[in-house]
Amino acid sequence: MFRGSMVAMVTPMNSDGDVDFDSLRSLIEWHIAEGTNAIVAVGTTGESATLDEKEHCEVIRQVVKMVDGRIPVIAGTGANSTTEAISLTRCAKAAGADAALLVTPYYNKPTQEGLYLHYKAVAEAVDIPQVLYNVPGRTACDMLPETVGRLSAIANIVGIKEATGDLSRLQKIRELCGGGFDIFSGDDATGCEFMLSGGNGVISVTNNVAPAAMRKMCDLALAGNREEAVTIDAQLSGLHEKLFLEANPIPVKWALAEMDKIPGGIRLPLTWLSEEFHAPLKQAMQQAQV
Repeated sequence: MFRGSMVAMVTPMNSDGDVDFDSLRSLIEWHIAEGTNAIVAVGTTGESATLDEKEHCEVIRQVVKMVDGRIPVIAGTGANSTTEAISLTRCAKAAGADAALLVTPYYNKPTQEGLYLHYKAVAEAVDIPQVLYNVPGRTACDMLPETVGRLSAIANIVGIKEATGDLSRLQKIRELCGGGFDIFSGDDATGCEFMLSGGNGVISVTNNVAPAAMRKMCDLALAGNREEAVTIDAQLSGLHEKLFLEANPIPVKWALAEMDKIPGGIRLPLTWLSEEFHAPLKQAMQQAQV
């Protein structure tokens, strides 16, 4: 069900911080037209940390409704409280999302056993396909491949978004989890090589800005066409880097506003992109021909 170029989609906001549902609909239509394989709603890039639970659930509901079954929707439902993660995952199931994406519990620094029990509790509480999400650079929590292997034995835990950028993790997780377990890159800079090495796709920030090119690169990489995939990825390499000049999603929201795709809204404690980074990001956008 989940494969290829999946966008970690921004949540458009007006200047007052309110969610802009008209822009959300326009973004969804653009992504479908450009060939994006799946939409991840209200993940890190979607500012999940600044939306309250009611807003979070409403954005998921609206994305599912607007997509209307045309491509899969994966709802970000992770939290550093197991009970909150269960509640959000129930919202995703009720909304009709195809799966939930659950980031490792941030700030708490749980043990590997704590991680196992956290994900096991959510999986047992909500009967929806669930994708693990490991991004220790943001969470201060690293879920080791051995823990992923244990969790892969739970029927509705179907994959992982692995965002360490460590390509050796791919083979280790594959060995422990088997071929039926989906492994997605969460690191745009290494995503192409990740897929060429056997990964199933990439949940991408760059896809927000260059969806057609990302889809083409992913198709080529998944088909094993290294030369052409790497050529397109080189064109996107500036975006892979410059979209992280400040904390995600600050740069990607600025880029989309420059493209007239969304208004210039973001929520504190995030702020609009610093002026010193406008020129290098604009250059990367020109290199990617967006």
